[in-house]
Amino acid sequence: MENEASKKLILIAVAVMLLLASLDQTIVSTALPTIVADLGGLNHLSWVVTAYLLTSTVVAPIYGKLGDLYGRKVLMQIAVVIFLAGSVLAGMSTSMGFLIASRAIQGLGGGGLFVLALTVVGDVVPPRQRGKVQGMFGGVFGLSSIAGPLLGGFFVDNLSWHWIFYINLPIGIVALTIFAVAFKQKAERVKHEIDYLGALLLTVSLSALVLVTSLGGQTYAMTSPIILSLGGLAFVSALAFVQVELRAKEPILPMSLFKYNTFRVMSGVGFVIGMAMFGTMIFLPLYLQTVKDVSPTMSGLQLLPMMVGILGGAIGSGQIMSRFGRYRFLPIIGTLVMTAGLLHLTQLSPDTVNWVVSMDMFIVGLGMGPIMSVGTTSIQNAVPRDMLGVATAGFTLFRQIGGSVGVALFGTMFSTSLTASLSETPIAGADIHSLGAKMISRMPAELRETTLYAITDALHPIYFVAAIMAITAFFGSLLLEELPLSDRIDAKDDNS
Repeated sequence: MENEASKKLILIAVAVMLLLASLDQTIVSTALPTIVADLGGLNHLSWVVTAYLLTSTVVAPIYGKLGDLYGRKVLMQIAVVIFLAGSVLAGMSTSMGFLIASRAIQGLGGGGLFVLALTVVGDVVPPRQRGKVQGMFGGVFGLSSIAGPLLGGFFVDNLSWHWIFYINLPIGIVALTIFAVAFKQKAERVKHEIDYLGALLLTVSLSALVLVTSLGGQTYAMTSPIILSLGGLAFVSALAFVQVELRAKEPILPMSLFKYNTFRVMSGVGFVIGMAMFGTMIFLPLYLQTVKDVSPTMSGLQLLPMMVGILGGAIGSGQIMSRFGRYRFLPIIGTLVMTAGLLHLTQLSPDTVNWVVSMDMFIVGLGMGPIMSVGTTSIQNAVPRDMLGVATAGFTLFRQIGGSVGVALFGTMFSTSLTASLSETPIAGADIHSLGAKMISRMPAELRETTLYAITDALHPIYFVAAIMAITAFFGSLLLEELPLSDRIDAKDDNS
């Protein structure tokens, strides 16, 4: 057992590692318009986010099993080194393709940071005290959602966008050193069989699906042999994945989880909301910086209403669940509120006043909060105790997959719409993919107005489709069966 001083050091190091991994999901948002203006590739903008989400999602379950086999200390160290190596490469990027590849490498490490950090808590903290620690980690995620856009904007304005990646190095090295010194690896290791085939099939299916949503209708026609082949590959590998999971001794995603109503419903809702959430958040800084002509730092500040809404919705829902032991109505209300906010965002224009944009973002965030808060709690309340880990990981997996698909899909929609709108203007062609605030400010007045309206018009279908997703999640939430939280201590294995 670790002494108290070592425990605190370990938890501080783990919290910093979690902060690094979660920051890199949000810190790039306010820097993306500047990165695009520097490197070009507006049509590949979404992949800067998608690449990280995709790889971190797929490798997370593998890290968990390898940690059981070879010890979490060495796996955590490997994950941090991979993450920092990806950070260095991302900071050195001189092309959009290199940056996307570097972000994928970052994700290979970031996925390990998430799952191993949360698992290490079980190695050093008694069960009775874990609630407080998980609350602290919840604060870390909340902090990253607010600090990420702000830090991204600050580095772009005062240094360069490269520093949003370089800043990981000193922080990561300090956390890695503290962890290496304080954490004493336990001698006993649990023997597990790693579901390599399941992981491979999941990777193939998810990658093919993201490529379809990213390339289809833009780089290739939806009916082209390449897109149809990728779609077929995604479908076949998904079917094969299900078959493998049914037979695997220790599957990544046990199919028996789907017999629980709460897991089925909340995973479906999480997938759809993940698409809407990640897919819409990356375009708000683009609107603020290119259309409203605010600095990256100011665009980060103007995202605060959404972050405050998310935190308020999540914390408020947690308080309601604790006090009344009820949760079914929370995602129902949350999805309706989110739908209203997204529908209002379809009215964005260059003339929309800032307080209206802020109010819309707050409403969307307020709707997201309860969904994020209720999902994990309700699932852990419903499944047997020996499935808590895989059930929580499974819910996170669906939300992350939704985010990967949503970012790719909305990125394609935006690029296709913008290219079509500006096809008969003097900037038609490759220049469209390097649009930035500086380029727009140098345009003649008439062309500038045309460009600004083209950008906002390209955002409208994104928020409309996101609203459809949110209302779909609303109808899904109606299917949720509520199990009183007060019964969790004596929960039976046959809850369903």
